[in-house]
Amino acid sequence: MKTQIGIFGVGAIGSVVGGLLTKAGHDVTLIDQWPAHVDAMKADGLRLSGTCGEHVVPVRALHLFEAQAISEPFDAIFLAVKGYDTEWATMFAIRFLKAPDGVIVDFQNGINDERVAAIAGRERTLGCVITIGAGMYEPGHAMRTDTSSVGFKIGELDGQDTTRARKLVSILNDVAPTHLTTNLFGERWSKLAVNCMANALAGLSGFGSAEIRTEPVPRRIAVQIAAEVIRVGRAAGHEVEPIFGIPAQRFVDAAEGRGLDALEAEMGEGAGSLAGGRPSLLQDVMRGRRTEIDELNGYVVAQGRRFGIPTPVNEAVVREVHQHGVGTLKPDPKNLEPLTRLLTR
Repeated sequence: MKTQIGIFGVGAIGSVVGGLLTKAGHDVTLIDQWPAHVDAMKADGLRLSGTCGEHVVPVRALHLFEAQAISEPFDAIFLAVKGYDTEWATMFAIRFLKAPDGVIVDFQNGINDERVAAIAGRERTLGCVITIGAGMYEPGHAMRTDTSSVGFKIGELDGQDTTRARKLVSILNDVAPTHLTTNLFGERWSKLAVNCMANALAGLSGFGSAEIRTEPVPRRIAVQIAAEVIRVGRAAGHEVEPIFGIPAQRFVDAAEGRGLDALEAEMGEGAGSLAGGRPSLLQDVMRGRRTEIDELNGYVVAQGRRFGIPTPVNEAVVREVHQHGVGTLKPDPKNLEPLTRLLTR
């Protein structure tokens, strides 16, 4: 019997995952709130391109209002909406989850697992850390932009190795290589460091994923951002996993002046697999949409205050993004100048 899967939030990542799972023969339903995107998928199928190959996949796509017609509940729902939509989206999604064994998988950037679990229940919540990259610039068409050797890391909130987590690993292997982690929150904080570096700096500057790691100015700022994230994550009690395959402590050391040149060189060497990729926050800025700055760098700032860890660079990043209203930020490398001045004090 096939596992029935719902993907709630069919942006770039949700589209790549939903399209490739459908192509692999899984029973998948895509639910999204962007009318033009749903209409395009209904009319012409879902077009995928980039590093996952060229495909047009006939998919089952629903508008939000059409979800009321779902008659068979899902075994698993991947929650792939923006972080600021977490609560209402979870409330909406769980009504379509099988009882008592259905699970909702937090498929988001940021650290939202406990927010999902507060509504769905910890016993029905798993987390997934996403390490693939994707973009979507027109309805009905998503592209994968990375060549990562690992695509996803699935884990239970309590770190247990469970049958249901391994089943999800097996399913997601049909999209990209997937691992089971027993350190979900250590992986979350590692990915949060990546997001806090790449997303906000890209949104401000217009640089792509690779350029954030190869251009000297954003790369130097990124090291300081990552060090703050790591310090806060450790204060919260988590062992932060490697970032870009580099041990987390090296970012802290580099931010304090030890081994900076070597770290920056290694960051640049690993950027080749990201050519052409744009972080999601930059994609939101380009489309005039609300960003996840408060769920990323803003979350680090809030947790830093909670644990007494200074986060001046992340605070400055949040401030620079917030001074622009939704839809008014114009990416430009000059937007990084206030952050550069902060580093030279």
